[in-house]
Amino acid sequence: MNATVTLEQAQEQLPKLLRRAQREGFFAVASHGKTLGFFISLDRMEALLETMEIMGNPKAMKAIRDYQAGKMKFRDIDQLDED
Repeated sequence: MNATVTLEQAQEQLPKLLRRAQREGFFAVASHGKTLGFFISLDRMEALLETMEIMGNPKAMKAIRDYQAGKMKFRDIDQLDED
């Protein structure tokens, strides 16, 4: 199936398309060749929101950058209270 459906298809096949969004994550809805919006599965939306929350947290982003630069390591969770 295509990654984009027409507005008419969306109106006619809503239950089928909602199952598709759940299976594929998301797809676009277009009319006259112009994208109007997206169907997004709950799982994909939750992942996007979690990513935005992490990216909006300066401490989390610093920890990620430090890890990527080799400045820190992961530890077992039972070691977290030892500092």
